Amino acid sequence: MNSLEKNRQLARRQQRVRQRIFGTDARPRLNVFRSSSHIYAQIIDDLKGLTLASASSLDKSLRTTLKSTSSIEAAKAVGKLLAERAKAAKVQTVVFDRGGRLYHGRIKALAEASREGGLQF
Repeated sequence: MNSLEKNRQLARRQQRVRQRIFGTDARPRLNVFRSSSHIYAQIIDDLKGLTLASASSLDKSLRTTLKSTSSIEAAKAVGKLLAERAKAAKVQTVVFDRGGRLYHGRIKALAEASREGGLQF
């Protein structure tokens, strides 16, 4: 299977997940994007089209403390930072959007760290 086919299949999974998951005022969507070298997370209100909080392994506060930006430890740090920023934005419950990826590895670490930080989903 070539990379073009893998990207097409990922896009189909993302579309299938997004048909079922929608962020509202009461429960915004926690979207996770994972690349080979970084991880990004946003809390999005789909009704208004606004990003309420965001965090990534590129944040200056995390870059200095992390050995690698593509590790499970980095994903945990991003999850904790996102939970802090969500509290500041008065967001407590979210809907988790894993972006077509498996709930495993870095995605799972980010989700569990954000739960430990106080987010409910």
